[in-house]
Amino acid sequence: MSVIHRAEQLEIIEQHRIGCLVERLENMRRSAVGNGLSQCLLCGEVFGLLSSSSVLCLDCCMKVCTKCGIETAGSQKRSQWLCKICSEQREVWKRSGAWFYKTLPKHIRPIKDSILDNRMPVIERGEQLPVTRSAPISYTWAQSKGAKYGLNSLLIVVAYVLWSALEMNCFVDVFYVCFLAATLGILDFSLLYDQENNALHCTINKAKGLKPMDHNGLSDPYVKLHLLPGASKANKLRTKTLRNTLNPVWSENLTYYGITDEDMVRKTLRISVCDEDKFRHNEFIGETRIPLKKLKPNQTKNFSNCLEKQLPVTLLGSAQTTSLYGLAEEGKYDKSLEERGRIMISLKYSSQKCGLVVGIIRCAHLAAMDANGFSDPYVKTYLKPDENKKSKHKTAVKKKTLNPEFNEEFFYEIKYADLSKKTLEVTVWDYDIGKSNDFIGGVSLGINANGERLKHWFDCLKNKDKKIERWHTLTNELPGSGYND
Repeated sequence: MSVIHRAEQLEIIEQHRIGCLVERLENMRRSAVGNGLSQCLLCGEVFGLLSSSSVLCLDCCMKVCTKCGIETAGSQKRSQWLCKICSEQREVWKRSGAWFYKTLPKHIRPIKDSILDNRMPVIERGEQLPVTRSAPISYTWAQSKGAKYGLNSLLIVVAYVLWSALEMNCFVDVFYVCFLAATLGILDFSLLYDQENNALHCTINKAKGLKPMDHNGLSDPYVKLHLLPGASKANKLRTKTLRNTLNPVWSENLTYYGITDEDMVRKTLRISVCDEDKFRHNEFIGETRIPLKKLKPNQTKNFSNCLEKQLPVTLLGSAQTTSLYGLAEEGKYDKSLEERGRIMISLKYSSQKCGLVVGIIRCAHLAAMDANGFSDPYVKTYLKPDENKKSKHKTAVKKKTLNPEFNEEFFYEIKYADLSKKTLEVTVWDYDIGKSNDFIGGVSLGINANGERLKHWFDCLKNKDKKIERWHTLTNELPGSGYND
């Protein structure tokens, strides 16, 4: 029963908050004295050659003077005007949630000033605030004419509300109150884990009611994705930036490749909305985080999440990363446990050409080797044993990326019966000018391998003329001495 009582009290507070917003809007409408044609709709100033110029409100199509209008920028950066009434009406719909319900939610209009003055005395310094259980829970955002409370009336009324709620054993969630006071916005997106292709597809649809970050009351928002735990730029994706809007529509698809079932269990997707600034650092608006274990394979899940304030990344450290940090503190940390990235390889034995076709398709989440946080990766393949060392091949270099796409194939002329005696070594390197290239990671496929690497090799042997694609995790160990670059 106490939980229900608390919920009812919070609902009453919310209804009063919306009621105050509606009351303020109605007061503005009642105070309008012009006709909106030859006079300013709000202040009544007559338009003419020697008087103020008029502007047309985009919403109500009434004329107002520039003092009673608010200039905004449209989608094509054209100047648009709103009268203060329509601007306030947009704010009410945004802050009350009416945009979601398509109508104003249930609300309670504030009591008259005279009643408020009689029931709520002025608090002098050192005087205790009187509290009664029957005290009404009400407050206003605007300073009332003739009220005794001066500039601090809002703070006094809010304090009175919270104090009364506590006296009535009503739990007041600070974060809930903050959410009621100022929302950061809502982000609409969907996630799909493609288990067969080891890909996580993220569709960023749109956002609504974002917090204004620029001086014009708008923002230049973009969305940034980040897989946690992990601080590499390989884990970060972002959308394009949309200018001068609080309700952006991106409709962009961003994809993480090389995502395994293990990643889906232990990783979390952090989705941040930021405001791009050309002359200063980009500003953070809000974020939401989705543990990937909530997703079911091959099923799209839609989200419409309220954005939250930024949380420390360390709060999402998984058990695995925590154990690694513990080993590092004890001096037992093995660098081979580090994630170096993943590579997608295809194998096919061609009966017609009598040879093995090795495809280097792409890499994902590679370790950064350069000072700029990126790498210039390329891939080398080597089929051994090879006494003449003629079986080396390498791809082109991809500049400044941690998620390169190669789509290159190499052909090894070899008898089918000899494949069982061979080992395919694949290594990824970072290209450097003027110094030795850096080793990023490698993987070996063959009869002496184990796990998925052995299974991939056997699947190739069992299925002639069929291309078999697999993702493999790179290790930090150089496969053989023949790979000194």
